[in-house]
Amino acid sequence: MSTAPEPEPRAPKPALVFDDPLDQQSSDDTDRGWGDRTDGDSAADLKRFLDEKPPHHL
Repeated sequence: MSTAPEPEPRAPKPALVFDDPLDQQSSDDTDRGWGDRTDGDSAADLKRFLDEKPPHHL
């Protein structure tokens, strides 16, 4: 008669967290989260705007 090996012990499941997720700042709440640069160079901003302008906005 074959005996089945005992299953290996598993790591405990993480505890459920019931904190309000809106109390924490997400990366989308910051300029960097949206990909904005923080250097503030207006000439570079204009160049980037003109470079990334869609063709139908000529």
